[in-house]
Amino acid sequence: MSSVFIIAEAGVNHNGDYGLAFELVDSAVSAGADAIKFQTFISEDVVTKSANKAVYQESTTSSSETQFDMIKKLELPYEWHFDLLRYCNKKGIKFLSTAFDKKSLDFLVDEIKIDVIKIPSGEITNAPFLLECAKKGKNLIVSTGMADMHEIEQALGIIAFGLLNNLNLKDKYSMSDFEQAYHSLEGKKILQTNVTLLHCTTEYPAPIEDINLNAMASMRNTFGVDIGYSDHSKGITVPIVATALGATIIEKHFTIDKNLLGPDHKASLDPKELENMINEIRLVEKMMGNGLKIPMLSEINNKNVARRSLVATKKIIKGEIFTVDNLTAKRPGDGISPMLYWEYLGKKSNNNYQPDDLISSDK
Repeated sequence: MSSVFIIAEAGVNHNGDYGLAFELVDSAVSAGADAIKFQTFISEDVVTKSANKAVYQESTTSSSETQFDMIKKLELPYEWHFDLLRYCNKKGIKFLSTAFDKKSLDFLVDEIKIDVIKIPSGEITNAPFLLECAKKGKNLIVSTGMADMHEIEQALGIIAFGLLNNLNLKDKYSMSDFEQAYHSLEGKKILQTNVTLLHCTTEYPAPIEDINLNAMASMRNTFGVDIGYSDHSKGITVPIVATALGATIIEKHFTIDKNLLGPDHKASLDPKELENMINEIRLVEKMMGNGLKIPMLSEINNKNVARRSLVATKKIIKGEIFTVDNLTAKRPGDGISPMLYWEYLGKKSNNNYQPDDLISSDK
């Protein structure tokens, strides 16, 4: 089984604090994450000045500020990215960031040189942005929170079109262009190669009854791509179960301190919880094995103890016929397998046996 790729989602939990951003990197490294992911955006290009906040954000931030006011304070300055990238390289963890606008996307791909683009759930119906992401020709991780299967198919059509035509694009397209790309053999192949869909429930924290992990299998079977899980639930149980169900990527928010001010801290794991989640996921990976139903090395020594062999139930004289009255199966299992019981019935014995003697292989 390939190793599950675990993304420690720092998001905006740096709170606009340069030092805190690096603390988050250290924490993700210590926990054993494969990558740490931030968010890169220009507030003016993402949200209107009057946009409302989500209900969970109302309870975790000042009620007097708009969504714009809230996220403006949480921007990750472009110049910090270079320092964080160098620090992540030094620490041996992959640096990722989610772009929420074209300028930030261009910056991350063209200057920071990220090789994986994460598309957040809120952008899955943002067709122009999806196309811009696909045009970059990188591997794509696409979160699907709040989406239905039709919306996911439409998004994949746009992505397939962009991946197939990234050097030869015009200015105007139709949904039929995207549908054709999605249904083409080339489109299917390039999606399988370049795209991982993340199941997600976009609520903070996500109610357990709304997690619906079986949707991962539905997406994998319908779209034929790798699937993963972006978790917003409390605790670490759900991503562990998602791993057992075949998630190839696990993404989970974490913070240095859940009591810090900001929209996402309370729904995030603390450093110790993140470490515990990663350790448990690695245990699940070992449990899953390779899928072949064969005896494991640890079982071999128990075969003779637990299985049975053909034995005599009473004294049998050489030349006597084996019958249901003088032949049975008992432990240990290092003799003739009881699977051959009926082949021995009616045969003459070539040896003398006392009760409980194992029958030898002389049919």
